Amino acid sequence: MDRIASATFSCPAFSTPRVCRIKPFGLNINTDHRKRFSCRVNTTAAKLDGTWRLQYTSAPDVVVLFEAASRFPFFQVGQIFQKFECRDRSDGGIIRNVVQWSVPSLLEEQEGATLVVTAKFDKVSSRNIYLQFEEISVRNININEQVQALLAPAILPRSFLNLQILQFIRTFNAQIPVTATSPGRRSVGGLYYLSYLDNNMLLGRSVGGGGVFVFTKSQPLEL
Repeated sequence: MDRIASATFSCPAFSTPRVCRIKPFGLNINTDHRKRFSCRVNTTAAKLDGTWRLQYTSAPDVVVLFEAASRFPFFQVGQIFQKFECRDRSDGGIIRNVVQWSVPSLLEEQEGATLVVTAKFDKVSSRNIYLQFEEISVRNININEQVQALLAPAILPRSFLNLQILQFIRTFNAQIPVTATSPGRRSVGGLYYLSYLDNNMLLGRSVGGGGVFVFTKSQPLEL
């Protein structure tokens, strides 16, 4: 994993372990263990805070999305991000896992819709954070021009109902809570190990066989 070759993304016939590369930029990963994550808490929060773009993963729950996209032509996966919100905190914060996806026959390419999995995280140690998932939501639905034309043809007067339908689709936001509903039960979660962190790169591992992740810092993502 010393170098991630340039590619859009590739998910060949998988063998164990499964690996998927997502739009990397030909960057070199410094694997010098002397530079691993060893920052004070406040410095760590400042570095984590912001948007990170996924470049590489072997996590089965992410790879399965690309397997589906390779098998089914009507399903498309775009960029994947992690957005940390923890700038003013030293004990944890909020993390949002963002997947941009599409059904090309109905939605815009690559960014037709957005899946957001929100979790809160608590600092366990200098390298470990514990995630507790809270909500799954689907938002930012962008239908393609052909579907828009069917709903509200440009050559005909657009009725109030036509416009209401378009507005409903554009502002659609379905939210499903995943927090524990019974007293004494913990929400779905897991331990996340931060093996390397600097201003531009984040390497993490989901403890318990969840796979490894390589992220690079990205422009802020508005949700």
